[in-house]
Amino acid sequence: MTNSTPSDQKTAWTGQDSATLYGLDHWGEDYFTINTSGNIDISLKGKDGYHLDLKQLLDELKGRNLSPPLLLRFDDILEDRIKKLHHAFEQAINKYDYKNKYQGVFPIKCNQQRHVVEEVINIGRQWHLGLEAGSKAELLIALSLIDDPKAFLICNGYKDMRYIETAILARQLGRQPIVVIEQAEEVERIITASKTLGAPPLIGIRAKLSSQNNGRWGASTGENSKFGLSIPEILKTVNQLKSANLLDELILLHFHIGSQINDIAILKNALQEAGQIYVELSRLGAPMGHLDVGGGLGIDYDGSRTATPASTNYSLQNYANDVVATIQECCESNSTHVPTLISESGRSLSSHFSILIFNILGTSSVTTDIPTHTNNECLSVKNLRETLETLQNICKAKTIDITKVQEAWNDALKFKDDALAAFRLGFIDLTARATAEQLTWACAKKLINHIPNNLLIPEELQALNAALSATYYANISIFRSAPDTWAIEQLFPIMPIHRLNEKPSQLGHFADLTCDSDGKLARFIDNGKVKSLLELHPFHPGEDYLIGMFLGGAYQEVMGNLHNLFGTTNAVHIRLRKNGNYKLDHVVRGNTKGDVLYAMEHDSEQLLERLRITTESAIQKGSLKINDAQRLMDHIEISLRKSTYLQK
Repeated sequence: MTNSTPSDQKTAWTGQDSATLYGLDHWGEDYFTINTSGNIDISLKGKDGYHLDLKQLLDELKGRNLSPPLLLRFDDILEDRIKKLHHAFEQAINKYDYKNKYQGVFPIKCNQQRHVVEEVINIGRQWHLGLEAGSKAELLIALSLIDDPKAFLICNGYKDMRYIETAILARQLGRQPIVVIEQAEEVERIITASKTLGAPPLIGIRAKLSSQNNGRWGASTGENSKFGLSIPEILKTVNQLKSANLLDELILLHFHIGSQINDIAILKNALQEAGQIYVELSRLGAPMGHLDVGGGLGIDYDGSRTATPASTNYSLQNYANDVVATIQECCESNSTHVPTLISESGRSLSSHFSILIFNILGTSSVTTDIPTHTNNECLSVKNLRETLETLQNICKAKTIDITKVQEAWNDALKFKDDALAAFRLGFIDLTARATAEQLTWACAKKLINHIPNNLLIPEELQALNAALSATYYANISIFRSAPDTWAIEQLFPIMPIHRLNEKPSQLGHFADLTCDSDGKLARFIDNGKVKSLLELHPFHPGEDYLIGMFLGGAYQEVMGNLHNLFGTTNAVHIRLRKNGNYKLDHVVRGNTKGDVLYAMEHDSEQLLERLRITTESAIQKGSLKINDAQRLMDHIEISLRKSTYLQK
């Protein structure tokens, strides 16, 4: 009935209570903790003194004219994720005495921002980390950034002749682009391009496995998946390449069973199937030597360590161990040399390093104050006052009779409905209706505050928390900054970044700035489950209340749209230093109003001229003073250069 928290019996609320409540202990990995001030700390385990108070950082950024909403990118976390992935495979290779290596690629589609991709390349250089491109534009990015001749460039997606020829010519620059055949018609294009240029590309084949992911993206995998060749098509492709004297360029088998693999058993099945296909391609005369296990390495958004869409039932080391062990077993049992292992782990690398910070502009909720008694109150109001008094007496008892509680609450709802019916028929005025509603919610508040948690609560009473919840108005657009929460109901950890030594006393959800009813955050992690309300602190007007959305560094920053013309937020790249210091590596300014208008083909100069003409007409008519006209034009000109979000 009441809001259940880890320390209901304690006299003081601690940061540990907040860590447990919001699941930070589980999804925070080694990166996010709560410090003694009750603020989120950004830290890296094993780096003594490398920590940063997130609230203090936000306060200092405000002094640099960088206010929420803000996208904070912690490049140290990105570096740590890349290190952990490679170290996991190194440990697995050593454990199983695997006679080859692991060499990954970062899929650009996860986060195409220039500073992000450049950072990935610079960090991953020691492991020859490459890139995966899924379009011609992404191919251009990859070609411009990869300068390591040992790094792979996996060329996926739809490929026309220009795409294929670009990859062939890039190979002659000393790069290692591998053109992955994903559609049967691409084979003839590769053959034609090779003849035209007198040089072949490195070639891979993407297999359409029967193994299918059971997660959110499961429907896009398996035998009916969008990309990949069926087994008959693979055999036909081998024959076509052989006839064109290109079979010696077939060096890679690729597969992908969907993003965010939540169950390790699904991956094992896919690895076994792919391993057998790899062996057979080797037997057919292709040199092979490389196996790309695709993306899908999941992260634990809710910290439950379960095979649910928002979690995974395996660790990073489990994943690496199973990839190495399964492929080794398959190859060794068939006397085939084990391949270089490649993965396209984008979500796992980039999710943690980015935090969206947004501020709360205000709140709204039902009024629970008890209205002052007036003369000649209507019958419904009198009945509600009596019901409230009854509930007060029930709650004072040493032992609360839940049957009497339910009866009284049912009475309150009935009397509220009576008041509404009387208002519709014109028998009571607006003041009486408002009084009836306030008394009803006062009854609800009395129940919420006084019924112990250990009582078995009837279903009718369990909805009281929702009835008394608040809407917190957030200075963001979820369609721009968190599109997956709307499009696929993705769960992200969301919590206040400060006041975490204070017990949250209000349940609420978030509404964004757009005029769309879907513009809200109303699904939150709950220890492997989902809840519609989040425990929050009372909002104090004039004071910052800052909320963080965590683990959103993959896809959210590149898939957002311009709904209501809210654009990108400012983004800040931060490097940690010892003793709580930091360095701002990059500040990427978000869209201005002028930017988003231009994106919709509205010319700012033309807009200003139209308004100038309109103000001149108003001045001539005497409806607008010259000073006010100038003030209006100044506001508009300045506004075009400012953020699309609300500023103080």
